[in-house]
Amino acid sequence: RDMKVCPDCSKSPLAFFMVFFIASVSAFLTWLTLSYSEFEFLERIGGSTIVFLAVGGTVLHYVLGCMKRHCRHGKHPGHTHRAAH
Repeated sequence: RDMKVCPDCSKSPLAFFMVFFIASVSAFLTWLTLSYSEFEFLERIGGSTIVFLAVGGTVLHYVLGCMKRHCRHGKHPGHTHRAAH
């Protein structure tokens, strides 16, 4: 599937900030959890980075899908909704 979002939908940075925030909190909680275990510093960094990328990628994919699905601008190829103009 094409996950491109029209320029009108992607103008607001709030959705992308929320993706970054959720991924950051998840990575921080992973860092704290691994800190209480017997993991070395590099293992904690690696684990937190993997969680950040996995959560961030998953939530970003979800947000882009929602933005595309609920777009009312009619700028996507094969768009099923009519423009609200």
